[in-house]
Amino acid sequence: MPKTPTGTSSVRALVVLAALAGTALALDQFTKHLVVSNLPLGEQVPVLGDLLILQFVKNPGAAFSLAAGSTWIFSILATVVTVAIIVLARKIRSIGWAVVFGLLLGGVLGNLTDRFFREPSFGLGHVIDFISTPWMMPAIYNIADICIVSSMGLFIILTLRGINLDGSKTVATKDSEADATASVESDGASAEPAAQTIDSTPPLPEPAQPDSTTDPKHLPA
Repeated sequence: MPKTPTGTSSVRALVVLAALAGTALALDQFTKHLVVSNLPLGEQVPVLGDLLILQFVKNPGAAFSLAAGSTWIFSILATVVTVAIIVLARKIRSIGWAVVFGLLLGGVLGNLTDRFFREPSFGLGHVIDFISTPWMMPAIYNIADICIVSSMGLFIILTLRGINLDGSKTVATKDSEADATASVESDGASAEPAAQTIDSTPPLPEPAQPDSTTDPKHLPA
């Protein structure tokens, strides 16, 4: 049975989502492995002066070293987000949205892997952070965090453009109302001159009636 265009779009979007999520996860875990194997904990290694610094830290909190001490809460939230993306993935037809959820899934899985399999224990593991850009923000982050933030930025762009999960585009209601109002005003303006032309036609003059009182034939002798 031949595939419909909708089915083909769905398969293409799923492939993009899965490939991007897998690439993001692999790149995140590979860079973390290099950091753990080669950098002492807490030591700063300037790469581009103060623009880019590598600093190995263990983060028990959320992205960008926020909310330390709530590791188990973020482990649960990350698991819920992962399941939600997997369930929602079959509804995606748009490549743009596939990129959004691919980046988000890869980033969430990257940090969730740390929480599950790194010290001190399962579900309470510390996330490996190592990228520092003091000129931009004081927090230290990793590749997974970059993927998550990038997905949020693309999410905002697609939402503002009105692009739906199935690839269709939502037409703004205000624009439609404005077009309808302009059309009505245009029709009214075109009908008004015709009405004015009809109303300005002067009536035909009535024929003059003879005045019998002024006729000499009718005067008394």
